[in-house]
Amino acid sequence: MFIETEDTPNPATLKFLPGRDVMGTGTADFTSAETAGRSSLASALFAEPGVSRVFMGADFIAVTKSDDVAWSELKPLVLSVIVDQFVSGQPLIEGHAEAADEDVAPEDREIVDQIKELLDTRVRPAVAGDGGDIVFRGYRDGVVRLHMQGACSGCPSSRATLKHGVENMLRHYVPEVTSVEQVDA
Repeated sequence: MFIETEDTPNPATLKFLPGRDVMGTGTADFTSAETAGRSSLASALFAEPGVSRVFMGADFIAVTKSDDVAWSELKPLVLSVIVDQFVSGQPLIEGHAEAADEDVAPEDREIVDQIKELLDTRVRPAVAGDGGDIVFRGYRDGVVRLHMQGACSGCPSSRATLKHGVENMLRHYVPEVTSVEQVDA
């Protein structure tokens, strides 16, 4: 099995592309070994010293390392774990992700639908290309709240992406939007 790797804008995160579906649809973000219980792949990756986050997208796995380990040491271990997981034939993840809580007033549903459509068609594909995802968390009084996952979480350029890219695009297409805020899970 051949697995490609790609750098991401976050130097602590590498994107691993196994050449087959990982999640298919949806994503899974594991921020620690304690949150990885429903994924044998994430659990095995967290067993490697230096793995600090695992994110699974449609066709990739983004792994974030801690500062005390170099990619030259960790990358072969991660590749081995991923190959072993796919060769085993075991499911990568059990169950379905829980829906994220959204803070939305009922009267804003039409605006929120427009925002989500733009995020799904214009933003999420680009963010996935960088090894991450963006999750809608709410809209109130013109403010859109978004959560960054995977390589985008903690990336030095994520705030700039939100403010200059996402916010400007949303304000252009949805005049009711006044700003975008990044929120933690």
